[in-house]
Amino acid sequence: MRTSFVHTEFDDEDVSEDADTNTDRFLLDSARLYVNGSVTKTIKFTFNTEYDGSGDVEIMDAVGQFVLSPKANIWVGRFLPPSDRANLYGPYYAHHWNVYQDGVQDGYPLIFQGRANGAMYWGQFDKLKLSIGVFDGPTLANIGGAGNFGGDDGDLLAAGRIHFDFWDAEDGYYLNSTYYGDKNLLAVGLAGQVQGQDHSAWSADFLLERKAGMNGAYTIEAEWARYSQLGSYLGGPYDANEGGFILGSYLFPGSGAGRWEVLGKYAQANFSGALPQETTKTTEINLNYIIKQFNARLMMFFLDKRFELSESSNFWKIGAGLQLQM
Repeated sequence: MRTSFVHTEFDDEDVSEDADTNTDRFLLDSARLYVNGSVTKTIKFTFNTEYDGSGDVEIMDAVGQFVLSPKANIWVGRFLPPSDRANLYGPYYAHHWNVYQDGVQDGYPLIFQGRANGAMYWGQFDKLKLSIGVFDGPTLANIGGAGNFGGDDGDLLAAGRIHFDFWDAEDGYYLNSTYYGDKNLLAVGLAGQVQGQDHSAWSADFLLERKAGMNGAYTIEAEWARYSQLGSYLGGPYDANEGGFILGSYLFPGSGAGRWEVLGKYAQANFSGALPQETTKTTEINLNYIIKQFNARLMMFFLDKRFELSESSNFWKIGAGLQLQM
């Protein structure tokens, strides 16, 4: 689960002085149940659900996995399609608390939590990973959420990703935003999705992580993405979304129950279309206490978001989040 307490303040100049635009809330951000197992030596099955704070429990993953060899894997059902690193690590394996709020990472079209229905091949060739698949294409009617639009003709969506690790290899299809000093990483990835002739999304991501001291580490993560009539965040009159982010962190060495970590992230996204271009700038600072990597961590955060045109939408928030897994 992921649960948090958040204080939020909006810079809303249009409301009266008596109006209270500040909020203090305890949130159950997410709760998941994972089920997986083997049907035979080469056939596996995964079924995951999530409550995401909206009031409903949704099917997140339902995938049949045919594992012929590390170089030949076939997946069929609902799962994360080839996309950016951020989509492939999700909130539970992200480095910072406030994921997917910057208009850059994980803007690919989705059914639920980055997932899509389709079929995919992926293979690992030592430090090189390849994945390619075909999925139900989003239409104006069948994809929920602002900005997750595609064509209206029902075309299938083609997705692919190429990933290379120059230092230690990352095994498996899914990725992490950090390995908390367990690996020395220099990784780059390119991903793209195309539907029909006019709808496309592209991204390039980078991760560098080096061990420091006894069990400390420093990390640099970055991404550039462009969503052109496919995916995006704001949607509506904006048919293109382009931007990037950079994140840096330092995990202090330690030998007790946990280790402290400081983290900073800056992102800028530009939205263009029928209206004048909107630009958002997002800054986040974390002070994290890592007890057992992704299975137990306390994350204290500050996030500030600025809108160039819609200044009344500017806000900042401060809070603390707890994540537990087993």
